[in-house]
Amino acid sequence: MKRRHFIQLLCVAIISAILFSCGSSYRTQGGADTSQYNAYAVAFYNLENLFDTEDDPNNPGDDDFLPTGPYHWTQTRYEQKLDNIASVLSQLARNVTPVGPVAIGVSELENKRVLDDLVARPAVRSMGLAVIHEEGPDRRGIDVGLLYNPNIFKVDNHNYHVYPPLEDQPNFRTRNQLMVSGMIGSDRLHLIVAHWPSRYGGSASGHLREKAAELTRHIMDSIYMVEPDAKIIFMGDLNDDPTNKSVVEVLQAKSRKEEVRHQGLYNPSRSLFDSGVGTLAYQNKWNFFDQMIVSHGLLTDDYNELGYWKMEVFNRPFLIQQEGRYKGYPHRTFDGNTFINGYSDHFPVITYLLRRR
Repeated sequence: MKRRHFIQLLCVAIISAILFSCGSSYRTQGGADTSQYNAYAVAFYNLENLFDTEDDPNNPGDDDFLPTGPYHWTQTRYEQKLDNIASVLSQLARNVTPVGPVAIGVSELENKRVLDDLVARPAVRSMGLAVIHEEGPDRRGIDVGLLYNPNIFKVDNHNYHVYPPLEDQPNFRTRNQLMVSGMIGSDRLHLIVAHWPSRYGGSASGHLREKAAELTRHIMDSIYMVEPDAKIIFMGDLNDDPTNKSVVEVLQAKSRKEEVRHQGLYNPSRSLFDSGVGTLAYQNKWNFFDQMIVSHGLLTDDYNELGYWKMEVFNRPFLIQQEGRYKGYPHRTFDGNTFINGYSDHFPVITYLLRRR
């Protein structure tokens, strides 16, 4: 019995060490430096209409996602969707850090309940993810939120910022933007999660996203007033590519690190997009709407403090549709109104940070 008890304690100690340490060994660029680094991952994922099956009388946007709606959204299908999304989250960044992302920004979700249901699914339950969500004013009833590992990312503040009213469209409502602040070890990190207005109406809707970019920049400037060298990651479904005016001119996000000045922004999404990579496809064209943009405060060469390392699109083969009219696209939940038991019509994106041990 003593030996069995010892083995049990040893297993607990090993598991605890894994859970509370997300470090991995890496060399600096060029491979000449053998110093060791801790790696951390931050991800973003558009969950593609993650609705529950209950009718919310205050949200007409959920009518399609009811058992009686055109998608015949039943409890069985809802739970299949949860399990599919959970399986994706459980695999994000695992080749770099054993505990997965310290934070995952999410969009296109109906309410806090769907996030609570998601983090309780078997595939991700052991990750112990906490949820940040507040109801927003969006006319479709969808919001943004954050899932995070409270053992590593110690959140101490969060708030939502409301999209400003428009003079020419006083009844226009869209998603709020979420700002979350906390500590990773001795480093303070700020995350902004957004889902900018859609492209409905084509180019005529561009000014809506430019207004959203102004709000994002305002959030950043409010952080800089208190913390001039702040480490910020802005992430979201921007419904714009890295080359669009909202990103290049309003946010003034640069495609080259050396061009970024104090309190400026670096957009690693741009080089990926230029190389032909995308996060969603429409009419046989790839777009890179799901972007992750980092502040000057995260750009470092020595990693004596938390710094940006690299970004990737998590476009693994199992997330790609293998047949039908969406062949080669992200494996979505529906083909028209036909349930095809996929994941999302967007790929997740991941940003990796390093810090010298």
